[in-house]
Amino acid sequence: MGHGRKKKRTHAVPSQEEMEKIPKTLVVKSGGVGRSVGALVSDVRHVMEPNTASKLKERKTNKIKDYIAVSSQLGLTHLMLFSQTEAGTNLRIGRIPRGPTLYFRVNKYSLAKDCLKLQRTPHVSDAEYKTSPLIILNNFAGEEKGKELKLMTAMLQNMFPAINPSTMHLSDARRVVLFNYNEATGMVDFRHFTIVVKPVGVTKGVKRVIMAKNLPSLAGYDDISEYVLREAFASESDVEDGPENSVTLPQDYVGRGNTKNEQRAIRLLELGPRMELRLMKIEGGLCEGDILYHNYLHKTKSQLEKEARMRQIKLTRQARRRQEQEQNVERKKKVKSRKVNTAKNEKTSDDDKNDDDEYDSMSDAGSDMAPSDTSDVEPEAKIVLPKSTRTRASADDFGADEYKESDDEDEDTRDAGMDDDEEDYAEEERKPAKRSKTSKSVAPKKAKPTKSKFTPSKPAKSGKAGNKRK
Repeated sequence: MGHGRKKKRTHAVPSQEEMEKIPKTLVVKSGGVGRSVGALVSDVRHVMEPNTASKLKERKTNKIKDYIAVSSQLGLTHLMLFSQTEAGTNLRIGRIPRGPTLYFRVNKYSLAKDCLKLQRTPHVSDAEYKTSPLIILNNFAGEEKGKELKLMTAMLQNMFPAINPSTMHLSDARRVVLFNYNEATGMVDFRHFTIVVKPVGVTKGVKRVIMAKNLPSLAGYDDISEYVLREAFASESDVEDGPENSVTLPQDYVGRGNTKNEQRAIRLLELGPRMELRLMKIEGGLCEGDILYHNYLHKTKSQLEKEARMRQIKLTRQARRRQEQEQNVERKKKVKSRKVNTAKNEKTSDDDKNDDDEYDSMSDAGSDMAPSDTSDVEPEAKIVLPKSTRTRASADDFGADEYKESDDEDEDTRDAGMDDDEEDYAEEERKPAKRSKTSKSVAPKKAKPTKSKFTPSKPAKSGKAGNKRK
């Protein structure tokens, strides 16, 4: 099996510092725009590649603050915002995040597909969009043209990465973006071209043989000289490719035969889109702030001074308010930390107190439960008293020796005076209660009365005469 071709050329990867210096532009549309303006936005994104978000899908509800929020994460430096109103199509170009902002009115525009339709052999290649385009600013210089033109020049120039001719590769220059200022109309023309290199000093037939990948068909010719001499006349493009328009290639360039030290003519083919812009106003911030320039409104010197004073007063109030807010935040933080510390101290003191109480209770319980030295003392026998004397045992402690004897005499007297009915009632009370047949619950057992020598015994039954006392 054959092996793949080895890659001999190496591409230097830019460092992090170099990537941060490259400007990145976000091209979006704001609000509801038509289909043609949406196509124009897509074409402008294609122009700003590769340093833009080509596949961005924005919503109608997105605000400028939403784009500013993600600008730091994506490394965005500029914002191009298209919008459409009843008056026409507008374009805002702003520097992220603090401005300034240039407001343009788009008087005319043509899409990229319309520009390619005008060409007999349109030149389209995706490889040209892998590198940033070169920028050409024409007719912008001059002190008499005003400060707004200088600001516009700096803004447009900073939207594209800077180049270093001593270290730049010639093959990276594939496209050109042109801004031309028309002094007569005050318009700014926007164009987008691709760079094409062609041989110099040969006829059109020879150019086809040199530049084409496949040789042309010579079936209709008897000799090669007929093919060469048939198109020996000079065309308009051949006249343009004269010695004054030719250059010597310092490095190898893209295309067949474009090697170093070869004479080649430089041609520009338009890719589109086209736009005709008019500067309307300039604001100091990003789509907000003071108006630095207006195309229709002109203010006097006194009005400008008054606005400057009001601007200074506004900035002073904002600084004072910001300082007050910082002081309030610090004060609230101190109060909150003080409350947290107080709560922690109270909780610690409560925990210490609970620990002390628990320790005291444990020590008291330990002293009560501590066994005494009873090795020489014999344990006392537990004395169980009858119910009749258990409640009166405390009376003996106070020396009431005659209390029990008088109690016994009273009980004898009561037993002697008990009649037959009372004996029957007592007999019924001593009988156990019968269990109910329907209820399954077990009735609690009654404690049997303790018998003493003074309790009369159960009388014996003797026929119909009933019970008789023994």
